[in-house]
Amino acid sequence: MINFKSYNPTRIIFGRDTYKKVGEEVQNYGKKVLMVYGGKSLKANGTYDEVVKSLEAAGIEFCELEGVKPNPRLSLVYEGIQLAREQKVDLILAVGGGSVIDTAKAVAAGMCYDGDVWDFYSTEKQPKLVMPVGVVLTIPAAGSESSDGSVITKEEGLLKRSCCTDLFFPKFAILDPQLCFTLPPHQISAGGCDILAHVMERYFVPDDHHDFSDRLCEAAMISLIENLPKVLENKKDYDAWAEIMWIGNIAHNGLLGRGKRDDWGSHDIEHQLSAHYDIAHGAGLAIIFPAWMKYVWKEKPEMMEQYALRVWHVSPEGKTQEEVVLEGIQKTEDFYHSIGLATRLSGVGIDDRDFAVMAKKAVMSGPLGNFKKLYAEDVKKIYEISL
Repeated sequence: MINFKSYNPTRIIFGRDTYKKVGEEVQNYGKKVLMVYGGKSLKANGTYDEVVKSLEAAGIEFCELEGVKPNPRLSLVYEGIQLAREQKVDLILAVGGGSVIDTAKAVAAGMCYDGDVWDFYSTEKQPKLVMPVGVVLTIPAAGSESSDGSVITKEEGLLKRSCCTDLFFPKFAILDPQLCFTLPPHQISAGGCDILAHVMERYFVPDDHHDFSDRLCEAAMISLIENLPKVLENKKDYDAWAEIMWIGNIAHNGLLGRGKRDDWGSHDIEHQLSAHYDIAHGAGLAIIFPAWMKYVWKEKPEMMEQYALRVWHVSPEGKTQEEVVLEGIQKTEDFYHSIGLATRLSGVGIDDRDFAVMAKKAVMSGPLGNFKKLYAEDVKKIYEISL
């Protein structure tokens, strides 16, 4: 286990009807907020009205930034920064999933910066001051509700980049499983795959002697694999949603990667897909992660074997290590298929025309990953495997 520091200041408010008390949480940070959200679904399912009611009951003024899309756009961030400055808000309130939260974080950073907020995503420059951010989570997937990261897409050049800083930890995050009841099946599946990938990026590492962290990761993966089909069958299964929502939070709050060097190669490779083709991030990961596993497993086969044995309960009897590993990868793909996700680019209508360009963009800041260092040619081969 390598040396590490652990820090996560986000206050988690978890459970039934907790989102109806968001106004009470906001009172701790000021009297005026910018509410950031997506749009139609939030208003159609009643969440918007309940949040507004709670803010008004607490005497909180608010203005709105509506229209966040998956793979959140820099142009909307600019709009939010201008609005937040004009309205002199005290807090940015994200009501939604990862794209909404990432947008809110970017606005919170840009509001306090005289330059272009894209500097924080495209260079090594870090924010020195960020407005407080609060969250009402409606989609368990990205884990941004208690992470130090934000991912934004710049339309010009189709660049999708991240920024990580301790200042990006939200002040509070409200997690009410009831808010998941109206999610469409594809969003549920893609979100579950994103959660699973967050765990696997912290599981497949080049380091040794991290048994406790491994077993935490394995428990998270096994529980997610068991509960995701339950909510696809019954979208109002509160108990299964509670498990998924909590796993999604733990998967990306930093805990599971302590004492390890996280990988993140697959995430960075997928970011190019979603930047170029606007595919849902989780759906892209269902395609890229198995291809990455097939390409890198020989770097540390015992880790991939452990995954197959402990998570998928592959029987080792009469099998070589390679056969066990490949069966574990196949079971991963089978699971993705079972929840309605494609595991090939051809299955979502993507061909090889942009492979070289995407591979080059993926490594613009240097090689990817830690399990195996990936250069442009490696990334291109992973795209080819995923075709």
